[in-house]
Amino acid sequence: MSVPRPYLSVIVPAHQAMGPLRQSLEALGRSGLPREAWELIVADDASTDETSLVAAEYADTVVRLSGKPNGPAYARNRAFEASRGEVLVFVDSDVVVHPDALPRIVRHLKDDPSLSAVFGAYDANPTAPGLVSQYRNLLHHYVHVRNRGPAETFWAGIGAIRRDAFAEVGMFDEWSYANPQIEDIELGRRLRRLGRRILLDPDIQGTHLKRWTLKGTLLGDFRNRGVPWMWLLLQEGTPESSRTLNVRTAEKWTTAAVGLAVALATTAIVVREDLYAWCALVAPAAILATNWGFYRFLANVRGVAFAAAVMPLHLLYYVGNGVSALSGWMVHVLFGEPIPSAAVAALAQAGVKTWPPPPSRPSTSLWDEPEREHRPVRRKREGG
Repeated sequence: MSVPRPYLSVIVPAHQAMGPLRQSLEALGRSGLPREAWELIVADDASTDETSLVAAEYADTVVRLSGKPNGPAYARNRAFEASRGEVLVFVDSDVVVHPDALPRIVRHLKDDPSLSAVFGAYDANPTAPGLVSQYRNLLHHYVHVRNRGPAETFWAGIGAIRRDAFAEVGMFDEWSYANPQIEDIELGRRLRRLGRRILLDPDIQGTHLKRWTLKGTLLGDFRNRGVPWMWLLLQEGTPESSRTLNVRTAEKWTTAAVGLAVALATTAIVVREDLYAWCALVAPAAILATNWGFYRFLANVRGVAFAAAVMPLHLLYYVGNGVSALSGWMVHVLFGEPIPSAAVAALAQAGVKTWPPPPSRPSTSLWDEPEREHRPVRRKREGG
């Protein structure tokens, strides 16, 4: 007898995740969607702990990847190749989905055949204690709730995409993102360039188990989000709208104001002129005014003292955004596009097909460089 094809393939990439993974998979088991309607695939990205053993207790399929870790983009792609569902649902290994998350995804995609992808948000009840962890998870929740509706990007924390759309767009860009970075955002941009529709429904929720530290947050924002995000903006060239990459105009101006404030404060120290220091105070005031809705939200869910304590962290967040944007722009201007390995360049020049194929991106820049059909990839994947 043939096994009925499931409607959903739930894919969970995991690396050294035996702790949170069990909670994540148990939550999926409590889903309000009948179990025969979905399959569960865990892609173990070269873990050395008991991640695969934990996964085997719950999953229909465990994809074990050997060697060194290749990142969630690579792991999700390998799980896709082993999947059978009409719709792929990506869930991070440290996310505990709500029981109605999968039913909501199914409802959206069945009610609207023109919709290619849908994603949700973290809930407002993160489990990790500490000011930084609570702040970052609640910031993510607030941003997604505020941006409900049509989206210009995709999020793979709790996100679903139709199988045909995922294959057409060329899967996740595992060539450029060997670490957890903005591979889901970049995937969403390629989807939108194909004319595919993406929906953000923040009522599709899950609890985030991650514990954030201040050092890890600052480094992660710079290395894994800020600089790659700026690179992606520069590669896309002139934005099609003020909400390209879901970055609101106010956010851009606020980040620019912080950069100016840092420059003015530095100047004040060098030339010992108080006027520059007073001018530098304008940026914090602008941030407080622009983000008053966020602080009011924090006060409602955690209290006024918590909201006040978050304000310095939020200022630091914008400083990091400014530094990341400037660094990404400087690297782009000074060094240009990444140089592919000799093997990859030779294969591309000879027209040899590889799988997964290097994704096609517009190679635009501030200097209006000639368009190329394919952007060179950074390096050749093992076994590619």
